Amino acid sequence: METVRLTTAQAIVRWLVAQRTEIDGTEVALFPGVFGIFGHGNVVSLAEALARVQDELPTWRGHNEQSMALAAVAFAKAKRRRQIMVATSSVGPGSTNMVTAAAVAHANRLPLLLISGDTFQHRIVDPVLQQVEHFDSPSMTVSDAFRAVTRFWDRITRPEQIIQTLPQALAIMLDPAECGPAYIGLPQDIAAEAYNFPVQFFGETLHYVRRPGPDPREVTAAAAVLAVADKPLLIAGGGVHYSDAVDEFTAFAVARGIPVVETVAGKSTLVYNHPNFAGPIGVTGSTSANALAADADVVVAVGTRLQDFTTGSWAVFKNPRMRLVSINVGRFDATKHHALSVVGDARVSLKALDEALGGYHAPTEWLDHASEERRQWYDYLDGYIARDFDMPTYAQVIRAINDLVEDTDYQVSAAGGLPGELNMGWQAKSVGSFDVEYGYSCMGYEIAGAWGAKMAMPDREVISWVGDGSYLMMNSDIYSTVATGHKVIFIVCDNGGFAVINRLQMNTSGEEFNNLLEHTKRVDETRVDFAKHAASLGAIAEKVTGIEELQAAFRRAKAADRSYVIVIDTHPYEWTEGGAWWEVGVPEVSDREQVLVARAEWDAERKHQRPGIWVDHER
Repeated sequence: METVRLTTAQAIVRWLVAQRTEIDGTEVALFPGVFGIFGHGNVVSLAEALARVQDELPTWRGHNEQSMALAAVAFAKAKRRRQIMVATSSVGPGSTNMVTAAAVAHANRLPLLLISGDTFQHRIVDPVLQQVEHFDSPSMTVSDAFRAVTRFWDRITRPEQIIQTLPQALAIMLDPAECGPAYIGLPQDIAAEAYNFPVQFFGETLHYVRRPGPDPREVTAAAAVLAVADKPLLIAGGGVHYSDAVDEFTAFAVARGIPVVETVAGKSTLVYNHPNFAGPIGVTGSTSANALAADADVVVAVGTRLQDFTTGSWAVFKNPRMRLVSINVGRFDATKHHALSVVGDARVSLKALDEALGGYHAPTEWLDHASEERRQWYDYLDGYIARDFDMPTYAQVIRAINDLVEDTDYQVSAAGGLPGELNMGWQAKSVGSFDVEYGYSCMGYEIAGAWGAKMAMPDREVISWVGDGSYLMMNSDIYSTVATGHKVIFIVCDNGGFAVINRLQMNTSGEEFNNLLEHTKRVDETRVDFAKHAASLGAIAEKVTGIEELQAAFRRAKAADRSYVIVIDTHPYEWTEGGAWWEVGVPEVSDREQVLVARAEWDAERKHQRPGIWVDHER
């Protein structure tokens, strides 16, 4: 057997370069790049190996380990899980900074390869700088912190182990059902150690994402339930995008006359004016979608993990005879809440269900009713946006930009009040043009994720929506977008603190505490000048007042040759009303009357929750 002598780090890099995939008929690198911050643990061996392959596997320097890994997550989402970025860090805090990003990838079912340094396996020099020692477990290091937030975890203790580990890690990242982050801990001494690796291990390999088909018996059962539905409802989840099943999903809805509602991850499955589109569902959803969900007798959920924001903490489905059909490539997600499950790829499963349905078509008046509900929702939005407030609201800012964007402009956001306002108010003009990270709702994703999205889609305009709280938490990748030539337009909405949590606090206790800046313990009333700060990071930046100035600035941003930051003060107390109930832990005992009132309201709404089994599934 022919072999080649390489260090473990060199072998890992050579293997990464050899992995290929196909996108739209063109063969491309499966791993198109690495985000790296180097320090002891990865600079001596892994950096040495990466430096030799910059033409095939470019390394992009991040400025925060968490944010560079978040950029990698957003890249994978924009690429619909067809390509995977790598993020590498040093030992210690560099490593643990990536734990949050791993959780984001895990919650959102997205691929990410993390390679961090680890302490010496020989232990002679213990404790090394930044080592966390466990007195009763010498083999435990900070690498173990990743076990809870990754789909695949391994620590390399011998060079030859990567021959087994790397293909297994990749198999999970490419598996549509088990997709998530993979972590490899690479101890300093093992990274530098050489081994005679089989040359065959480094041969180019073409990979693809499988499309597992459903069990025909599950399809038959689902068709039997749907065929007698008077008020069916389709929920489009993120899996519709990842399966590249939008065309099949849309055709199914149109052919069967079924209204469509979308989760946050599924948003922009249909454009806003599509005849079957009935709005976003759930806590950050529309009155139209939630009204249909309350009446529906059969709900077909496609590619969604049915989190509480989608289901209104499982209280949005109020029809006692409602039957849930869940189409999902993941068995775990498909079988939630005793759904009648169809386990399989969304595209393949929808085709099979369509064939099994025969001539079924939902009653025409049901889709007409959905259209009327949507019209009323859009009328409400228009009326709310037309109101005169003492400062712009999120909804008004969103509509102002929505009116100016090109069809293919790509929206990115994450935590705080903006996701809800964008989900309710943003009217998608094209399919696949929306990324609001709401699986883990991670503050900081907005800026870092926009950088990764722009890398994935260099020919599309990427617009990042950022609250002042998220900006302060993680902003260094504004500089990254400038330094690497990946232009992003950032809309920074400053409402003076964590205003949406303040809203939740007021709604449940009537008391404002430690969320808006004016209610925090401080001695200085200074507010951050976000425009000056962004300019210091190399972006073009300006602060505007009012909607007309905002739109003029956005036109300038579109014409600019580098990242552009527009800052606008927004209302801390005005919100789009819609949505559904959301269960939060309201205190059962309190000396404040407002809390007791909120608890009574909580008890009343909780009665609508379903324990999991709605009706017996008839044979």
